[in-house]
Amino acid sequence: ILHNTSTGVIAPKDLEGQKLIRQINKASRRRSKKVSVVFLPGFDMEVCGRLVAGCDVWLNNPIAPLEASGTSGMKAAFNGVPSLSILDGWWVEGCVEGVTGWAIGRDGKEHEETPEERDLEDAFKLYEKLEEVVAPCFYHDPERFHEIMRYSISINASFFNTHRMIFQYLYEGYRTPAACDLGGPNGEARW
Repeated sequence: ILHNTSTGVIAPKDLEGQKLIRQINKASRRRSKKVSVVFLPGFDMEVCGRLVAGCDVWLNNPIAPLEASGTSGMKAAFNGVPSLSILDGWWVEGCVEGVTGWAIGRDGKEHEETPEERDLEDAFKLYEKLEEVVAPCFYHDPERFHEIMRYSISINASFFNTHRMIFQYLYEGYRTPAACDLGGPNGEARW
C-alpha cells in the first residue's frame, strides 16, 4: 500500500492552490484502495517532526526553480530519510544519486516547454524512478536501503544544517568590501 501525505499552508488569497488541493482530494477518492492520499493543512514544525519520524522516503516535487529552500528535506535527512526530489534548491547539492537519495528528472533548470509538458515529464520521471529504482531497493534490498538511510545522515545531515547556513551567510552573503575593514596587519578583513 502506498500512502501519500501532502502538507502545506495555502494562502487565503491563493485560489489556484485551494482549487488544486480540492482536485487532488477529489481524485484520491476515485483511486484504488491501494493508494491513500491525505492532505494536512497548517504545515508547521510539529507536523513536520511527526511526518519525518514516520516516513521512509521524502518526496519533494517543486516546480524548478521555485523551491524555497528545502528545509523539510534537510530535516528528513537528520532522521535518516532519503529524499526523492526534483533537482532544485538544496537538493542540487545534496543529491548523490543512489547514495543519499534520488533525483526526479533533469537538471532542475527552467526549460523551454509549457507547464503542462513539464508536469507530464516530471510525473513520468517520478513514477519511473519509484517503480524501477526506489521501490525495488526498499522492498527487495533492505540492506542497501538502510545504507542509503545512513548516508542521508552522514553526508546530508552533517553538511546541510543551520551551522553551515549561518557561516555561509556570514562569509559569502555579508562579507563584501563595503561591509568590512581591510586594514588588518596583513591586509585581512577586520569586522
